[in-house]
Amino acid sequence: MGENDQKRPQASGLRAGPRPLAMHLAVEMTSWLSSRAALPLFRKQLMPWKPELTTAAESLRQEMSHHSNDVMGQAIDRAAFAQHSALHDGIRRYQAHPYRRGADDVPVIWQEGETRIFDYGAIASEVVNADIAKPGSKGAVLLVPSLVNRGYILDLNKKRSFARFLAQQGYRPLLLEWGYPGADERDFGMDDFIAGRLVMALQDMAEQTGGPMPVVGYCMGGVLAMAACLLEPALVSQLVLLATPWDFMAAGPTQARIAAAFAPTLPHMLSVHDELPVDVLQTLFSSLDPFMIGEKFRRFAAMDPSTNRAQDFVALEDWLNDGVPLTRKVAIDCLIGWYVENRPARGNWAIDGIAIDPAGVTCPTLVVIPENDRIVPPESALALFDGLDPSLRTAHRPSAGHIGMMVGSRAQGSTWQPVVDWLETA
Repeated sequence: MGENDQKRPQASGLRAGPRPLAMHLAVEMTSWLSSRAALPLFRKQLMPWKPELTTAAESLRQEMSHHSNDVMGQAIDRAAFAQHSALHDGIRRYQAHPYRRGADDVPVIWQEGETRIFDYGAIASEVVNADIAKPGSKGAVLLVPSLVNRGYILDLNKKRSFARFLAQQGYRPLLLEWGYPGADERDFGMDDFIAGRLVMALQDMAEQTGGPMPVVGYCMGGVLAMAACLLEPALVSQLVLLATPWDFMAAGPTQARIAAAFAPTLPHMLSVHDELPVDVLQTLFSSLDPFMIGEKFRRFAAMDPSTNRAQDFVALEDWLNDGVPLTRKVAIDCLIGWYVENRPARGNWAIDGIAIDPAGVTCPTLVVIPENDRIVPPESALALFDGLDPSLRTAHRPSAGHIGMMVGSRAQGSTWQPVVDWLETA
């Protein structure tokens, strides 16, 4: 699957990311300015510290006691300048990096509006391991990504591709790509995307392939996949939920508070834009770990740009910056209904009049819960697992993060292979 999509911003010239760039630069600048301002408070022991940092803070304060405020302020300024220089260098290197995804090499076998399905079975002869299985001999698997990100996180490049790995193991992966909302999808809500678009795709794929199939959902796509499974249980033979949220309060109120603080501005924003822009979504995600951008781009600045590691970094950042806006109704359903009101976990979420309850899933289900997930806290996904029929559920808990579980250097061993092993034994 490549990037030759009609509505995708053209990858020519310098990249615009990381998005939203102005916010990331402002966060970094604010952190260093506040450090300068906090110096007198720190030296007078007027700053609170987490218990685990108290000893280190006191040791630093004692070390600084031999120097004046002016000397320490200048040291902070030098550190800030060095950090900012490295950040800007990393961003410039990313923006100018020559890596671009190649042209499509996977055919589209289904399309409705902007939603398409890519058939990785058609390229299986190029990637299949003849010692494992014949191409497509293990049947079709429908892959369902999130609505807010592009589906090619499951096919980032030919080395880091869950879809191609499944094909190599003898499956026929069918990757659903939601695309950018077009004229047909502009007024879509969750009912339209799930009971309409996803169920239609599942029905058509089952008819084409001859029967029910495993469905794999990633992140928000897992919630959509489970809902479709409840609407059409006869068409889903197995369900795999990767880093799938359910209880949005389970890990504490942080995400709910962020969403609640944003909620009053949502109606006005949607009246202006008629959708929730990508940069707004990126801002919300970044607020979970606002300093991560600075850390990772400073690391990138020190990389040799010609290495595979640097190219993988750029490929992933391109995906992160290639977000998809949410339609008005979906934005309200998700940000308010899920993150603020926690409707799924409270049993108050329905699609097409059917309550979406994990207890109603009647097929074997694997729930993959990455231990280091900051986007979907493990407690949130564990609540979904706890709601499933104990006789049908299996949990797998890799030591990975939300994105690393799918495209990290250890993804094949920690996530891909365990999923395949489960598909073949459940």
